[in-house]
Amino acid sequence: MQLPHTNVSLWVEKQVTRLGDLVSWIWLVLLATIVVNVVMRYLFGQGRIEFEEIQWHLYAIGFLLGLSYAYVSDIHIRVDVVREKLSEQAQAWIELYGIVLLLLPFVILVLYGVIPFISYSLETNEVSEAPAGLPFRWIIKSFLAIGFLLLLVATIARLSRIWCFLFGWPHVSAVQEPHEESN
Repeated sequence: MQLPHTNVSLWVEKQVTRLGDLVSWIWLVLLATIVVNVVMRYLFGQGRIEFEEIQWHLYAIGFLLGLSYAYVSDIHIRVDVVREKLSEQAQAWIELYGIVLLLLPFVILVLYGVIPFISYSLETNEVSEAPAGLPFRWIIKSFLAIGFLLLLVATIARLSRIWCFLFGWPHVSAVQEPHEESN
């Protein structure tokens, strides 16, 4: 289904795509960290808990920031068995209801719950419970909020596109589509 763009969706999707392209390099850093950890452990007999924890942190950052990228790129998981047989109008209505009744409440609930989680970690200067583990646990916990805030913004952009498709407004000003190359 081709949804029309709005000014909001164009700007948000451009920013999220840029961030997603930048964050995608985290997977190479994660891979290198895993390789170094495995080599140190099995060739030199010196496993380091810091390397294991940084692996978890890198994976969490990549996943949490990748959620919004997957959503604006429309490469997230769908149940297409039923959806593909419906008209574009029906698909848009289902997506509208899914966003309003499921996705937005879930994202808002997570954001509401994560604030005390991060605050407590910051106030107590939480560190890893593992010996020689990483300090500043609040930093990685903050990526929960960052990731879900980005998902909220991406959801609002998608909602504006669906709204424009179903109701014909807001119209996009004369702006080039985000993924088209200019000649």
